[in-house]
Amino acid sequence: MIQLLVVFVVGLLVVAGAALIGPRLGVASPLVLVVVGVAASLVPMVGGVQIRPEWILEGVLPPLLYSSAVSMPAMNFRREFGAISGLSVVLVVGSALLLGVFFMVVVPGLGFAWGVALGAIVSPTDAVATSIIKRTTVSQRVVAMLDGESLLNDATALVLLRTAIVATAASFSFWGTVGTFAYSVVVAVVIGAVVGWLNLVVRGRVRDPTVNTVISFTVPFAAAIPTELLGASGLVAAVVAGLVTGVRAPRVLSAQHRLSDSQNWRTVEMVLEGAVFLTMGVQITSIVQGAQHDNARVIPAILVAAGAFLLTVIVRAGYVAPLLGVLAARSRRSVKLQPRLESMRERVGTDQGRREALDELSRGRRSASMRDLDRFAVRVTRVLADIEYFVREPLGWRDGTVVVWAGMRGAVTVAAAQTLPQHTPQRSVLVLIAFTVAVLSLLVQGGTIGPLVRLLAPQSGRAAPDERARVELERIFALMKTAAEAVPQVPGSDVRSPEGREAARRYRLAVLDAQRAALLDARDNGTFDADVLADALATIDAAQIEIETQGRLTG
Repeated sequence: MIQLLVVFVVGLLVVAGAALIGPRLGVASPLVLVVVGVAASLVPMVGGVQIRPEWILEGVLPPLLYSSAVSMPAMNFRREFGAISGLSVVLVVGSALLLGVFFMVVVPGLGFAWGVALGAIVSPTDAVATSIIKRTTVSQRVVAMLDGESLLNDATALVLLRTAIVATAASFSFWGTVGTFAYSVVVAVVIGAVVGWLNLVVRGRVRDPTVNTVISFTVPFAAAIPTELLGASGLVAAVVAGLVTGVRAPRVLSAQHRLSDSQNWRTVEMVLEGAVFLTMGVQITSIVQGAQHDNARVIPAILVAAGAFLLTVIVRAGYVAPLLGVLAARSRRSVKLQPRLESMRERVGTDQGRREALDELSRGRRSASMRDLDRFAVRVTRVLADIEYFVREPLGWRDGTVVVWAGMRGAVTVAAAQTLPQHTPQRSVLVLIAFTVAVLSLLVQGGTIGPLVRLLAPQSGRAAPDERARVELERIFALMKTAAEAVPQVPGSDVRSPEGREAARRYRLAVLDAQRAALLDARDNGTFDADVLADALATIDAAQIEIETQGRLTG
């Protein structure tokens, strides 16, 4: 017991130390942890450590994916969903099939089905690994695409892995595979959405922020466990629960509860992410020893892994290049519709225009209400905001290069490889190949992504984001001013009296509530930049917490 406690304490100190030392060395802290783990694996008492894959896939990833989904701007996720779904489904399947052919050729006696199984293991990018990209200055669209891809592609890879394993003993069914994948996603989405909704219903009635945060720690598992028991993707369920929570929490939970959530979940993220990278490095000795125990040759396996790593980059580049062309064409088509949509928005902004639009909506249907017209106006506003977003954030070859190079493999690859059944041909070799691909990806791509982003950043355009943020802030302040003016002011009273102070406090809280509601409506419509809007909402939360704290102290 004492030894376990010592390991736990030392692990926490190493994670904290890497978070402090990494930035000073100009190296991402996850890479520092991998190197530390590899060094620790050389110590005799540590070298034989084996981490059960279920601990990663079922114990660590659900909370990490949930937390990432909560903090992800839902509007950006919706806007990039087409690219995200392609990267997380089409690219994973294509990569797995091509890698399957590669492994079948270079690994004697493996066969295509087992090759596809290994290809499915090394195909998905890792949500934890791609956290490295968030520490760089890339565009919001790139971050949204990489974040969304890493949140969803695990489901594709794991379903494909199970299918490939089944295909080694039975015939392959294309439509059976499609049905399995559809079932896995649909069930996960339904359960995740229900759990996310129930989570907010329950926590909205809990006043203690500490208890509220403790309940939030159970949400990803409450979504993932029943989903897995039904044979669907627990990871997707955790992601959906996080998305629902992130969208609805500002309207349901108090500012104090959300602040407590944010602080505690950041700590959980740092510890779990650090543990994942640290254990990756620690396992290297046991994985190599396993391969040697089975009389496998380590050097050829490493060479195969290097070839597979290179192939994943080439396949990813071959997919991303036409994807950028498709996205650019969609943006051009949308721009052509912009004048017509702006005309519609101006039209429904007047009383006469609303009456005429209502008459037109009523044609061909029994009746149309003003509520239907309001919904139509919201859709127009959102589409125009989307067009402005795509025009403001175009994706060029620099962004495409970052998307390609930031597709890193990590803990999911290592853990999934260790779930291969014991009867797998040359199992220890396949595990070693998968581990080597993940380590190469982290060290080569993760170690160079920062300099690459700085190299590709156009020198002349570095001031543009700051200028856009300034313009966005001015628009946000104007909206907040309008929302505040709509709140009825409290009749004049003596603020020196307890009643007057309480009335003034209630008025300030009502103003903050109105401003938050206006900003959340703007967030749902995609009217403002997600990061700037998040900062404004955080400022409102901080002001509300201060006023409520003063009220408790003086009360």
